[in-house]
Amino acid sequence: MRVLLVGGSGQLGRELQHCKPADMELLAFGSAELDLREAEAVAAKVSGFLPRVIINAAAYTAVDRAENEREAAFGVNGQGAANLAQAARAVGAYCLQVSTDFVFDGAQSRPYLPTDRTNPLGVYGASKLAGEQLALAAYPEGVAIVRTAWLYSACGNNFVTTMLRLMGERETIGVVADQVGTPTWARGLAEALWQMSRVQPKGIYHWTDAGVASWYDFAVAIQEEGLGCGLLAREIPVLPINTADYPTPAKRPAYSVLDKTGTWAALGMTPSHWRVALRGMLHEYSVLRTEC
Repeated sequence: MRVLLVGGSGQLGRELQHCKPADMELLAFGSAELDLREAEAVAAKVSGFLPRVIINAAAYTAVDRAENEREAAFGVNGQGAANLAQAARAVGAYCLQVSTDFVFDGAQSRPYLPTDRTNPLGVYGASKLAGEQLALAAYPEGVAIVRTAWLYSACGNNFVTTMLRLMGERETIGVVADQVGTPTWARGLAEALWQMSRVQPKGIYHWTDAGVASWYDFAVAIQEEGLGCGLLAREIPVLPINTADYPTPAKRPAYSVLDKTGTWAALGMTPSHWRVALRGMLHEYSVLRTEC
């Protein structure tokens, strides 16, 4: 099966390449090689390779910077997703678009279903929601949206690698404790996307690791696991703080836990608890960090 991957140089793209099934032929493009905003270039790459599956792991992900770079965010996340869906339709390929928990406002207190009302709080979430809507409108019979959250991996800049660095540099650290979601190792999401490539369900799905945490809980776990596998030499105080104590240009949802039960059933897969996944990633990071 031929698969075309867009966003191959990002942390999810790298994980998709790392765990590619042996019976898949993969062609991956990074953002420097393919700009999703260029519709003709996208169509040319797709028609030249004639994939059966297209995975869009590319995104403008600078959440705070997006508040001042609306055009760039909507160009990649919105129109870029539409361009890829249109190109997929032209060749009859199944198209997987990766989206985000930021399409929700975090106002409810139960996990969000794929059918729940969306209401993004900032430009980033709005641009990703626009991508969902445009892609589904362009190719409803061949597009699946996969929303995920709090993504990290052994390579790239993310919350886990940032915490490890800061915990090695500082005497104490404060972490937001009133935003709740689910940390997700990009490896597990990549494996789910490969399974979706085979099953090819249509519509909107949610995928994260299992369990729930605040950013503070996540940071405490990073320190505990980091000490356990020798990535940190000492323990420092990790202090819970409120969102109001750490203002950012973009608002974040206070609660963005996603309901994944429908996706688990559709794929016949159940992810690891986020703490187990974190431990696995950190052991890998201890080996790979000089290569990232």
